[in-house]
Amino acid sequence: MAPESRRVLYAIAAAVALFLLGQAVHPGFLGLASVESILVIASFVGLVAAGQCFVILIGGIDLSVPWVLNAGAIVLTTTSLGLESRAPIAIVAALAMGIVVGAINGAGVAIFGIPAVVMTLAMNGIIEGLVLGLTGGFTCSACSSYAPPFVQALAHDSLLGVPDALLLWLVVIVLVTLALNITRFGRATYALGNNPRAAVLAGIDARGMTIMLYAASGFFAALAGILLVGFGGQASLGMGDPYLFTSIAAVVIGGVNILGGRGHYLGVAAGAVSLTVLVSVLLALNMPDYVRSIAYGVVILGLLLAYGRERET
Repeated sequence: MAPESRRVLYAIAAAVALFLLGQAVHPGFLGLASVESILVIASFVGLVAAGQCFVILIGGIDLSVPWVLNAGAIVLTTTSLGLESRAPIAIVAALAMGIVVGAINGAGVAIFGIPAVVMTLAMNGIIEGLVLGLTGGFTCSACSSYAPPFVQALAHDSLLGVPDALLLWLVVIVLVTLALNITRFGRATYALGNNPRAAVLAGIDARGMTIMLYAASGFFAALAGILLVGFGGQASLGMGDPYLFTSIAAVVIGGVNILGGRGHYLGVAAGAVSLTVLVSVLLALNMPDYVRSIAYGVVILGLLLAYGRERET
């Protein structure tokens, strides 16, 4: 079995083990309602991590996701004013904002040679300043920052017993997995991550691919913001903050090489579930926040050690 496939299995095994741990410490943890709730929350992490996976596969990183996510939620609520009739244009506006910000990130990295850490961190600050300046620190005084009913339904309703948000994530899992594994786009992404110079010599448009992948990261961050504001009913200015670390952690736990060139989104999805289950277990045990940070580190280091031993054998 290829190392990348084994890493996916490790990530899935970690998720299963954490589910079993949750059941051991809190009977009923594996109940249908509990598992469904965990997977829905994991879908938000998984969506942000999809974009993060794209840019990490080419050796980059996107530190702008917290405020792109925030901005996506706020663009949605301020454009829609909480009205159903304005939901379509509000959703398009929010997603377009994410794509534009991501494309600017990609252009800064690919065309101007700005390191990804610097470019995306600076963009995160710019978006934060713009949002705070334009809103005055309030998400939407006219509409109380409410999401349109359609968006709230998307985050809460179910189809054939499966939550719509989870169905959307499953569609994303299938599409991203297929795109990375059987398309020219996927081959170009892996080639660019493995050896950028060789990829260019092979005829791959490195600049165009980089811009496209960062635009995809912005799209997924904004999409997560839309679903989160639907899930909570209202936007808040700090709602994207937890998703920077968790999106990167999900990618690392999922076995994607942080230097680029190797990894699968299936592992990333399992990593998102693992992190969400871990948080749920700690909440069930009434553990403080600092314990969660320690547990994150232990899980990440444990899997990295497993991946390191795998390379040695």
